[in-house]
Order: sequence, then C-alpha cells, then structure tokens
Amino acid sequence: MPTKAATKVLITGATGFIGGHLVDANLKAKRKVRALVMTNDPGEAALRKKRVEIVYGDLRDVESLERACRGIDIVFHCAAVVTDWAPQSLFDTVNIGGMENLCSAALKARVKRFVEMSTNDVFGLGEDVVIDESFPLRKWHEPYADTKIAAEEVAWRYHREHGLPVTMVYPCWVYGPGDKTFVPLTADAILKKEMIFWRHDVHVWPTYIDNLIDLLMKISTDKRAVGNGYLVHDGEMTTFQNFCAEIARAVGAKEPKLHIPYAIAYAAAIVLEIVWRLLKKKSRPLITTYTVKNLGSRLKFSIAKAERELGWKPKIPYREGLAKTLSWLATLDLTKLKGK
Repeated sequence: MPTKAATKVLITGATGFIGGHLVDANLKAKRKVRALVMTNDPGEAALRKKRVEIVYGDLRDVESLERACRGIDIVFHCAAVVTDWAPQSLFDTVNIGGMENLCSAALKARVKRFVEMSTNDVFGLGEDVVIDESFPLRKWHEPYADTKIAAEEVAWRYHREHGLPVTMVYPCWVYGPGDKTFVPLTADAILKKEMIFWRHDVHVWPTYIDNLIDLLMKISTDKRAVGNGYLVHDGEMTTFQNFCAEIARAVGAKEPKLHIPYAIAYAAAIVLEIVWRLLKKKSRPLITTYTVKNLGSRLKFSIAKAERELGWKPKIPYREGLAKTLSWLATLDLTKLKGK
C-alpha cells in the first residue's frame, strides 16, 4: 500500500519569533517545511540545522514566490514590516504588494490552505465595545496597522474572486520564550528607567506563543476555518502596568510608576517624528504616535468564535505562560536585551 505523502508547508517570516515556533510545530507534526528567506538572513543557519528547505526570495519579487510556492500544500504567511518606524514605501511594497504577490503565487500553485498572520490592530481603537471578528476594519492612520488592513483586503479579494482558501488570524500581544521585541524591549526600558506610562490601566491581552501556534496548526487542517478569521489571546486581560511590574520583579529592577498625561505624550511623539523626518534619521524616535496609541488603549477582545466554530481554547493559562517567559528572560544577558 503506498505511503501517504507528507504535507508540504511554506512559512514566510520563518526566522522570526512566531515563524520560528511555527517551523518547530510543523516539523513535530512530520510535515516537510520550506522557508522563504532573504539572502544574508542571519537566521538561515538555524533553519538549515533543522533540515528546513530554504528558498531565497523576497515578497516584492513574484517570481521568487512562485518558486517558493511550487508543490506546497499550506502557506503560513508570517512575514511583514512590523515596526512603528520605517518608510511608508516599505510598508506599502512589503505588506500590501507582498500580499498581492504571495496570493498570486499561491493561487498559481493551487495551495490547499493560505493562513495569513494579521493583527488585532486591524479592528481599530474603539473602547466602548467588545471587539470580535464581525467588526469592520478600522484605520489607525498609522503605517503598520493601515497596511495590514489593506493586505487583508487583498487576501479576501483572492478568496472571493478566485477561491484561494484563506484563513486570517488576529493575535493580540504575542509573548513567550524567544520573543525578540515585546518582553525584551520592555525589560530593557525598565532596567534603564526609561519606562513611562501615559494612561492608567491600559489593557493588554497577552497571547502566549504556544496558544497562537496551537490555533495556527488547528486552522491549517480544519475545513471550517476557510473563509474565516480568528482573534487569539490567552483568554484574559491584564494591565500594561501589571505586566511591567512582573517583568521588573523578574529582572530585579524597581517597578516603574512614572505617568505623564496622554496629550503630552502624543504631542511629544508628533514633534519627535517631525524632527526625525527633517533630519532623515534612520533610527526610530524615542516615542512615536503608534506607540502612544498602542500603549494607551483599553480595548476589549473576544476569542469566543474560535471556541464556538473550531472547539479551540487556549491550552496555556496566562499565569503559566508568563512564568515560563520570565524564566526564559532570566537566562538572557540583561545588558544586551535590545539585541535579542
């Protein structure tokens, strides 16, 4: 009796935090993993050690994406310009143009599933409601959030007009061992006494990396997920202040307490952004308008749809995920957190 061929997956952003964990989960599931990697990516060597197939390419180059998608069953699209400070043209060509190119390549390859890593940002900043997946997409007037909205619209157009089997995932604040931004940069700011709050009781909906990966693996095979999108977090909310207090204790630092008015923080961000643009600085300003909005909101998100439609629930409670993350943080060189 012939042996069933292994499922072949393509992962963009495989050298990143989420993409790296997704690589491991797919390998554990005995799938053949291919990674789209830009030349000179320092994370390539680690993928090769895991026997991941490497295809060099760029989201801005449709021919390289067609090579990457050839023979693939499932595409996990995790790559994007994820920052609050980069040229608008880069956001446009990678996040929007890259989505157009990848959808086109995936359609040509007749993939069985196209899973897009979106963000909870696409639902806007409305604090008077509990946000779920039925809500319309609302702009922030910020490059990252707004180009992710535009990219999502591209993917749904391919689903609607060409039958591309798209599923969208909307993670909230992703954290866990291997995190390269959220936890290390927060810890770095706390250690350097640079952490300042501009609104009390800011809501954070933590998403432990294992919970996110579990949902991604689930929707990559569940037919009910096609044509749908799913919010994901740990099932509970904490405040950014409490999150910072936990990190401060873990790194032996004093708990940050300094607050300034939101209006002052936002005005300062506008001024700094103007100055940085005039001086054509490549580094990011100390504070940006996106950061002020993101760390100054009290949004509410429901993950009931994933439970209702797919029978999915977060396996790792927030307290357990946080404990594992803080244990990992304690193993790092605290003087080099910005390099993580």
